[in-house]
Amino acid sequence: MSTSLAGALCGLGIGLGLFLVWWSAWNDPPRRRQPARWVVDTADMLTTAGLPRMRPHHLVLVSLGVGALVLLLGYFFTSSPVISACFALIAATAPPVYVRHRALSRQVERRALWPEAIDHLGSGVRAGMSLPEAIGGLAVRGPETLRPLFAVFAAEYRATGSFRMSLERFKAACADPVADRIVAALVVTREVGGTDLGTMLGTLSTFLREDARTRSELRARQSWTVTGARLAVAAPWIVLALLSTRPETAAAYNTAQGASLLLVGLVVSVVAYAVMKRIGRLPAEPRVLR
Repeated sequence: MSTSLAGALCGLGIGLGLFLVWWSAWNDPPRRRQPARWVVDTADMLTTAGLPRMRPHHLVLVSLGVGALVLLLGYFFTSSPVISACFALIAATAPPVYVRHRALSRQVERRALWPEAIDHLGSGVRAGMSLPEAIGGLAVRGPETLRPLFAVFAAEYRATGSFRMSLERFKAACADPVADRIVAALVVTREVGGTDLGTMLGTLSTFLREDARTRSELRARQSWTVTGARLAVAAPWIVLALLSTRPETAAAYNTAQGASLLLVGLVVSVVAYAVMKRIGRLPAEPRVLR
């Protein structure tokens, strides 16, 4: 009886082991759901704009709130729901446009300062400082605009003592493709070692200066075209805002023909502005080393 029981338990154990092997080989563990692309890009844009605590859904709520406020104010002044709805839709796009403009301005400003920060870093390394000390020192003697970012690295390194984790925290605070390249170069240099750190930093600084100079020239040449296109799109709506305070204008647009005219005008304005931005947009550098 004991022999049969032992055989049964042995067979059960072998079967259970084979089942677990099969389960681990043919059933992948549940993967963590990745956020949508626009959520990641919007989060990066908010971080670059200096709003790291704001989340994409917060921006959506602010846009809806601005649109609702403009809708109520427009209806109060014009008594036309159609005109008010058009201006509410336009106003709802104002917060994302403002955040994108602020992020682009800060990114352009940083792009001109990264080479200077790399030069300071190279000077610290040549002076005999360790790489973490040289990076943390930029929080004091680096470019003033970039000092808060390097202060994030210094604080994380003092708290954890991990060079790689500190660089990852620094990269997340920057949300910048240039910072991603700098971090990748520093990680490789730290792990591989060698005496070519100064040469690598000098080459990277020269490349970033040339890239910033080229982009600034292109942006200066296209600025007047973009400004003119924006004025051309905004001018009809400014005229409509001035005329909509008159009762006869509001009554005319409250009809079906007036609503259709406003709808067509809104669609044409949106499409024209999008095409203008598409044609005049400089190629954005993706965060391939995110």
